[in-house]
Amino acid sequence: MYFQNNKKIFLISKDFFRLFLIIFLISLLPLYINAKESSNTEMPKHDWSFKGVTGVFDNASVQRGFKVYREVCAVCHSMNLLYYRDLIDVGFTEEEIKVISSEYKVIDGPNEEGSMYERPAIPSDRFVDPYLNKEEARISNNGSYPPDLSVITKARKYGVDYLHNLLMGYSEPPENFELGDGMYYNLWIEGNQIAMPQPLYDESVEYDDKTPNDLEQLSRDLVTFLAWAAEPELEERKNLGIKVILFFILFGFLVFLAKIRLWREIN
Repeated sequence: MYFQNNKKIFLISKDFFRLFLIIFLISLLPLYINAKESSNTEMPKHDWSFKGVTGVFDNASVQRGFKVYREVCAVCHSMNLLYYRDLIDVGFTEEEIKVISSEYKVIDGPNEEGSMYERPAIPSDRFVDPYLNKEEARISNNGSYPPDLSVITKARKYGVDYLHNLLMGYSEPPENFELGDGMYYNLWIEGNQIAMPQPLYDESVEYDDKTPNDLEQLSRDLVTFLAWAAEPELEERKNLGIKVILFFILFGFLVFLAKIRLWREIN
């Protein structure tokens, strides 16, 4: 009787294991499909310090990228999900953040007289929008609305690689290519036409740390900053993920030893 009961338990366990294996393989199918699609694309790939299981952000690059955004992109593009105080996570001091935020003006109020008023931004404010509303943004950009850049690396297919290639992809249109009014030719935008003029050139921004400021470096630093803005918790999440994986490996090993001990008398 003991042997029969244990045999039933063993058969049930095998069925559960098979079911778990099937579910696990099915869950991996989307990853396989995405990897296959990525392998068929011609979008150039680039090395990034924050990619991979143990990847981390290069804070110096993030700081330089913020300067590129601040001096070039912030004229048209908002980052409404980011606060000035968030910059402390990439190495800026509290005093530096106060100085940075104070250079912008925000509409606040009402005051004691019931009126709205303008004041310098403070670290607890969101990044100041360059326009008061969408209508003003469209009028200032020939009808095109500049997208918010807070999570742009997550919103675009191919993410950071696409954005880097886009910034590097401006060129003169080929012969017989009909370029629309107010449009610019870009190798990596769909249809090869984009309303945004080329934002970056060699030496567009001068770095305080004397890092070479050619177009490639400016674009790479800007994209690194945008990647951090979209996922500032990336390093913490990866550290937690590694700990969880190690826990399950250890737990699985202990379960395996327990299984051997419980079933060693059954042949």
